[in-house]
Amino acid sequence: MIDGCAQDRHEGTWITTSISQAYHRLHELGHAHSIEVWQGETLVGGMYGVAMGELFCGESMFSRAENASKTALYVFCEAFRLAGGKLIDCQVLNSHTASLGAVEIPRRDYLEHLDNLRTGSLHDKFWVPRRLFSAET
Repeated sequence: MIDGCAQDRHEGTWITTSISQAYHRLHELGHAHSIEVWQGETLVGGMYGVAMGELFCGESMFSRAENASKTALYVFCEAFRLAGGKLIDCQVLNSHTASLGAVEIPRRDYLEHLDNLRTGSLHDKFWVPRRLFSAET
């Protein structure tokens, strides 16, 4: 997933080898997770980030098929909410993230949310790899 995000940047990428290695290690430790969209055997988009309790900090998204990253975010939001998730940090409010429902919150409010949500937990096995949605018939 992180490689897809790095490769699909038209203006270069901030995802260096050391960043990629760090995220792979965070994944091994159970902190970094990806939400992937596949068409058959082809990865066509998705997103990844870091989970802390009831908070998910999205790091990057990409699409190789129309609306693939939006699909990943939508399906993830619903599953995350149902599992007890409270806040998704998308880092940057821009026209794209706003079109997906993102709103800006003051820093002090964010830090309070972070303090409260990082010690919570989601339903058991939420982060176990599984298929959340299939568009295949």
